[in-house]
Amino acid sequence: MDRIIPISVVVLAKNEADILDDCLSTLHWADEIVVIDDQSVDRTAEVAADYDARVIAHPFESFAKQRNWALRHAGLRNDWVLMLDADEASTLEFANAIECAIQEAGSETVAFRTCRRTMLGNRWLRFSDGYPVWIMRLVRKGHAEFADQGHGEIPVPAVGGKMGTIDRPFIHRPFSRGMGHWWSRHIRYAEREAWHESQLETNAKLGQLLSTDASRRRLALRSLSRKLPFRATFRFVYQYLIKGGFRDGIAGLQYCRMMACYEQMIVINKSHLRRAVQPVLADSRVFVPPPRTSRKRSAERKNVAMAVARR
Repeated sequence: MDRIIPISVVVLAKNEADILDDCLSTLHWADEIVVIDDQSVDRTAEVAADYDARVIAHPFESFAKQRNWALRHAGLRNDWVLMLDADEASTLEFANAIECAIQEAGSETVAFRTCRRTMLGNRWLRFSDGYPVWIMRLVRKGHAEFADQGHGEIPVPAVGGKMGTIDRPFIHRPFSRGMGHWWSRHIRYAEREAWHESQLETNAKLGQLLSTDASRRRLALRSLSRKLPFRATFRFVYQYLIKGGFRDGIAGLQYCRMMACYEQMIVINKSHLRRAVQPVLADSRVFVPPPRTSRKRSAERKNVAMAVARR
């Protein structure tokens, strides 16, 4: 693609020098690239400079907060903003779909749902990852914001206007930095998710499971699964058998097993949190009323006390 699309692309990064090139090299069609860097100590800034990207340092709190901060404070020069992570990349088909979408968007349209192809090596996890999973990543600056949920963000949050759909996917390579990095990251995610679930138990409504909105169905199913016994096993059965992860071959089996392990890590962390809270409750100074006794027994105790006093 030789033409430039009037769009700003924001890329979140932290020590991503090894993979950032794979992301930025696919964004030559964007008018502006801004890397929001969480205090990297590697060559992230130098790699970004090779693609004429602006680098702005800002400490990471959460995905949604980091994206919203960029929308408000990064001085983006275009109305439309695409949000990507360092392990994601564009395709020409995705860029063309964005160009058509923003050209045809009316003033009432403030955001677009997008989807991505999750890769394990060279294998597309089409069924294991439940493609397409809709996530809001293209927004009109000043008219839409992102919202936190657990370790991540609400895939399709409520916005003050119309939301369109871009059905051409971009690429997601969560294993681009190796299996060890994926596991260490998901250990942290499991801790955050467990804390979130402990603080706020979402009550899913049965009707949402039958919603025509795939995002609502997915959220309701996720909420319901938190209350089920053997939820790690349920996650594996759902992804591998019900959603057809077995059709992705060995890669699908590996991914579904890994996600089941991640689910079990959340369960274990929630159990630890509950045990940590119980001693605090036991030691707290809470008034405990004495056990109730009958009037007859109270009178007997009073008489005994008086007799002892006379002695």
